[in-house]
Amino acid sequence: MKRYFIFDLDGTLLDTGEGIRKTAQHALSAFGIEEDFESLRHFIGPPLQVSFREHYGFSEEDTAKAVEIYRARYREKGLYEARLYPGMKEFLERFSQKAVLCVATSKAEVFARKILEMWEIAPYFKIIQGSGLDNSLSEKPELLRAVLQKLHSPEVEEAIMIGDRKYDILGAKALGMEAIGVTYGFPAPGELEDAGANYLASNVRELEKLCLSLL
Repeated sequence: MKRYFIFDLDGTLLDTGEGIRKTAQHALSAFGIEEDFESLRHFIGPPLQVSFREHYGFSEEDTAKAVEIYRARYREKGLYEARLYPGMKEFLERFSQKAVLCVATSKAEVFARKILEMWEIAPYFKIIQGSGLDNSLSEKPELLRAVLQKLHSPEVEEAIMIGDRKYDILGAKALGMEAIGVTYGFPAPGELEDAGANYLASNVRELEKLCLSLL
């Protein structure tokens, strides 16, 4: 039985792909790098600094500068270039009456709270845990540990992670936690299965049915 359901944000609760990719384009262009919108899916999910370092070989100094440029545009425009997945708000409203819901996202917590409040779903979550603007708590295992601590350290078997990228699944596995992979987000083909997702859901309706079965 699960009591605590911990959601990723980008690609799981909301389709934030437009804002993230447009903002990534903006940040990269400051370094003379022009990228096609569709090729920037790798920015959705991992910490920003990971994407800049691993995909573009940025130094620590350039990574910090790129993140600063990214966040300036995201704060002004990117936050608003998003949409709730169909049926998500209704699912959260119903399910929050049956279980404890939380958010664990690599997105800066100040942005995570803003976007959840903007779409009027913040009240459904007991805990909203994001990363710091100093890039602290940016890795998924760290974020999940922080959520569990705020829940007063329940048995890990009572909690489950829900996300659309391998980082969500592997982060949960690192703590011995089960994970649901949602294929309606931004995973590459086979990514969630290869990461070891315990369950898969292809839309919000399937996700609700699965979550109810785990109570």
